[in-house]
Amino acid sequence: MKGHVDRRSFLRISALTGAFMGIPQLISAKGTPEINEIIDRISQTPASMGKSVIGLKVPPIKQVRVGIIGLGNRGSGMTMLVDALCPDKAKIVAICDIQERYADRSFEALKKRGQNPVVYKGKADAWKELVARDDIDLVFIFTQWDMHVPMAVEAMRKGKHVAIEVPAATTLEECWQMVNTAEETQRNCMMLENCCYGEEELWILNMARKGVFGTLTYGEAAYIHNLRSMLFDDSYYNKWRIRHNLAHDGNIYPTHGLGPVTQYMNIDRGDRMEYLVSQSSLQASYTEFSKTVSPDNEFYNRTDFKHGDMNTCLIKTNKGRMIQLYHDIVTPRPYSRKNSLAGTKAYHEGYPSRLCIGEKGHDWLKDADYQKYKTEYNHPIWTKLKAEITKYGGHGGMDFVEIYRIIDNLNRGVQLDMDVYDAAAWSVVTPISEISVELGSVPVKFPDFTRGRWKEERELQILID
Repeated sequence: MKGHVDRRSFLRISALTGAFMGIPQLISAKGTPEINEIIDRISQTPASMGKSVIGLKVPPIKQVRVGIIGLGNRGSGMTMLVDALCPDKAKIVAICDIQERYADRSFEALKKRGQNPVVYKGKADAWKELVARDDIDLVFIFTQWDMHVPMAVEAMRKGKHVAIEVPAATTLEECWQMVNTAEETQRNCMMLENCCYGEEELWILNMARKGVFGTLTYGEAAYIHNLRSMLFDDSYYNKWRIRHNLAHDGNIYPTHGLGPVTQYMNIDRGDRMEYLVSQSSLQASYTEFSKTVSPDNEFYNRTDFKHGDMNTCLIKTNKGRMIQLYHDIVTPRPYSRKNSLAGTKAYHEGYPSRLCIGEKGHDWLKDADYQKYKTEYNHPIWTKLKAEITKYGGHGGMDFVEIYRIIDNLNRGVQLDMDVYDAAAWSVVTPISEISVELGSVPVKFPDFTRGRWKEERELQILID
């Protein structure tokens, strides 16, 4: 690959990667940075300032003391799922939201259920008072994306474990900050990828590990979800989510589809994502929909949205597997995460879930045969928690299973199901896909957040117990 990067692209890439990676120093004699130099520098691994947290275990915490930051759309419901585990397994010590109405709403709901958390509210930095408390073990972060890493880093430095909503980070610099802080502090930093706990996803994971698919070759993952009206109304505080679509092009929300597929493929547990190429379609839906909103809306009649209607990434792994990843939140099409997995013996395709086995692959399995596989390989956590899942729900039950597993694993002193390296590897798709798009769909290498330990084959905790 040869060529120079124009000043506009260079400035954008510098912002995406972070000055600490040395990008501003990559100016050639002609005054422009070389593409090869930029791509190589992105994938470089900085020196470690701590020790690996792979397999991290902490002493059992009989009752996990919880702090919760962000009580709006996502946080309010997740707070009630944490409450469902109180007081036997957890206790909600403190809650926080910049919007007082959300903080008050959650406090009243918790009070009716016998809890009395301390409330922090109304100030942009109120969360700092929460993480400074010495009576909290675990901090949940349900805020806008830009605040995930600052809050997580501060909480870990204050001795807390953290669980962060998706995506955990939005820039390369943030990904390394998250990893380095977890290693320095020896605290858990887990991204809350609820789709890894879906009944279908755990079923496929179980089948993949038990050889039903044979040798895995490729998968498809997606986040296809028409959010146009929510982007333009007041569903998100200060319309923060549409601002990302205004300013960035690439896959800015990769993890719902990608997380489960990487688990099927044992990414960073014997294989790794090596590079991706990314391409976006033209942008049309944002502009056309902007004409339909109220003229007093900040985003009325805008034509400067950067994000294409559809972004597609092709990811290649060290073992030669391929993952095709899609992002589309503005096209009027049915919701899908794709959830497709191919192997030498079987193929699964989601939305709706269908399965082909071996030489019968000319057609999908009939319902009776499909159900036999479903019964034999269904993950036992969905049987164990059937009553609670039915009672508490949350995206069909996956939210409750996710919260239960985090708290229960800390109760028992075992490693969490996902670690900071998963959070970084899945989240970094956002900045490196944007770089690929910016440079004309060139291949961009993934950083190795495990610092070489991805080669060690190890099993996910969710499959151990």
